[in-house]
Order: sequence, then C-alpha cells, then structure tokens
Amino acid sequence: MLERVKCALVLAPHPDDEVLGCGGTMARLIDMGREVHVAVVTSGKPPQYAEEAVARVRAEAAAAHGRIGVTRTHWLDFPAAELDGVPHAALNGGIGRLVAEVAPDTLFLPFVGDIHRDHQLVFESAMVAARPRAGAFPRRIYAYETLSETNWNAPYLTPAFVPNVFVDIADQLERKLEAFALFASQVQAAPSERSIGALRALATLRGATAHLVAAEAFVMIREIG
Repeated sequence: MLERVKCALVLAPHPDDEVLGCGGTMARLIDMGREVHVAVVTSGKPPQYAEEAVARVRAEAAAAHGRIGVTRTHWLDFPAAELDGVPHAALNGGIGRLVAEVAPDTLFLPFVGDIHRDHQLVFESAMVAARPRAGAFPRRIYAYETLSETNWNAPYLTPAFVPNVFVDIADQLERKLEAFALFASQVQAAPSERSIGALRALATLRGATAHLVAAEAFVMIREIG
C-alpha cells in the first residue's frame, strides 16, 4: 500500500488528531522518502479559546510534526468546534484549494462516524474535494481512527469503524508516541484515552489483529489503480 504513495495529505480537524490517527504511518512514509503534508483544518478562536492556549497548541503541533518529519504543515484556520456554523461551500472551498495546491495522490481523513461533528464535516468536504475529475486527483483515500472520537459513535446507528487496512509501524511507534507527548497540553494520564499508554495499547491491538508488533488501522474509502 505505502509503496504506491508519493505525496500524502493528512487532514486533521484539530491539532493532534493527525498524530493520534496516523502518526506512525506518516513517520514511515517520511522514512521512505515520501512527501507528507498535514492540514490542520481548525484553530481555536476567542472567547471560547484563549489566545495563549491556541498559540501553545500551535507550537506543540510544530514540535510534534518536526519529530515525525512532516514535509509541511498547513493551517486552514476555520473555527474549532464550530464547523457546523461554517457554510458548507466555504469549507469545501478551503479544503478543495489545498488539495489542488498540494496535489496529493493519497488522502488520510478522519472517520465519518466519529462522534465529533468537526470530524464528520471535514470528511465530507474532503470527499467533495477529492472527486475524480480531469487532471490530478487523489487516487487513494483512507480514513483513520481517533481515540475518544471514533470509538464513541452510537452502535448500529452511526457508521462503525471496521478497518480493512493495517500499516506496520513497529519501527515508528516510539516516534509516534514521542510526537504525541509533545502535545503536552493534550496528553492525559492513564486510564484516559488520550494517554500514552492507551495509544500504545491501541497500536498493539491493531498490530495483533494482523500478526504485527504494532500497527495503525484504516478504512479504505477508495483506491484507483
């Protein structure tokens, strides 16, 4: 799967989603000499989020992406936790322009069944931007899982995350955990889902599912050969 990727774009509704969902896969692609772009779709806005806190998270993201080796980070600056108030055409346009600029062959998206509405809307707008058209468009689309979002959907009522792609990240797991640790304002103590231990446990579980030491799991949305 990764051998075919030349340029990947990871869409993160909020800072840290990208590391939680596919930090190991990003690191492995970087190790393979591939381009990896991250787009953080939202930023906190006053008065809901203090400017100091927003600046701190942005600095944490820069450090985490540096640890992974991300090629470039893009900030779209839509309002965090308020995407449902943004005109759908505006979100489509913002993500669409970025996809056209980066021209990735592979997209990694939040899962449409995540409990956070921002995640659902980013997925939907990314799928609009990725429609096959004349010229370049993403040939592969995968949805990643985000601890504390993907696993809290409503059983039988919303889409379930049933992975069918597993990426071996045994050699990149520690780098992923180190990158997440750099989001100091977001890391919580066990048994929180946003803990280093929980993230390691998920990688171990996904790995064991595919007889690997550690893995990240994805739902393949599309692949065009």
